[in-house]
Amino acid sequence: MQRLVRCARQLVSGVLVIWLVSLAATCAAQDVETPSPPAAPDAADGRGSIFVPGSFVGVVAPLHDRVALNLYGFYYGEVKVPVVQIDVPIRATKFLTISPSYLYYQVPPSGLNKATDRGTGFTDTFEENQFRIDGTAKFSVHGFEISDRNMYVRRFRPTDEINRYRQRIGVAHPLVVDGHTWKAFANYEGFYERQNGGWNRNRVSAGVTLPVQKSVSLQPSYIWESNRILGLRDINYVQLGVIISTR
Repeated sequence: MQRLVRCARQLVSGVLVIWLVSLAATCAAQDVETPSPPAAPDAADGRGSIFVPGSFVGVVAPLHDRVALNLYGFYYGEVKVPVVQIDVPIRATKFLTISPSYLYYQVPPSGLNKATDRGTGFTDTFEENQFRIDGTAKFSVHGFEISDRNMYVRRFRPTDEINRYRQRIGVAHPLVVDGHTWKAFANYEGFYERQNGGWNRNRVSAGVTLPVQKSVSLQPSYIWESNRILGLRDINYVQLGVIISTR
């Protein structure tokens, strides 16, 4: 399975390079974020995965034909985690979007205890600031939208600062239901941190964007996060988002 994922990643990346060189590359880099609790190196292994329901509200505000400002607020009640995210997607070419962004979240001790194998022992709230920039290339094949996002993240944590690389491969397809266009999507994403063992986290997500009014959409989704960092449990996120466009 890992070999198949690596081959798919290399194949899609190779195709995208060809498209970018020959045509140059657009995409709306919309990322529904989930928190990344710290490792618990002295924890025991074996508590299993955790189920975390969540919700978010997003406001998408075009500033120019090629520039937008996106604001997101998330809350994950099971672990009591708020997340704030600000994106500025810039459409560089027809197939490529560059997005600088900022993210902040905090996890209280009770949330850390649930998200790790330790179970108890955390007494301080964990806070993190992230400054990110990503490039997302997207093209269509027979009605399917294929995207490849590569992101650099600088993580500012209470005890240190580290770098993170994320690569997400996605596919989306519009569906016409009762005269309305729904957009189903699925993504696979890998996380790399040299200071934390290399490729240490994977996410598989799927969902659908449902327009309810001209400028309002609902987005239910499921995210499965597999952690290879010592002490962290795998997490199942089920979330519902409301996305408002000011266009």
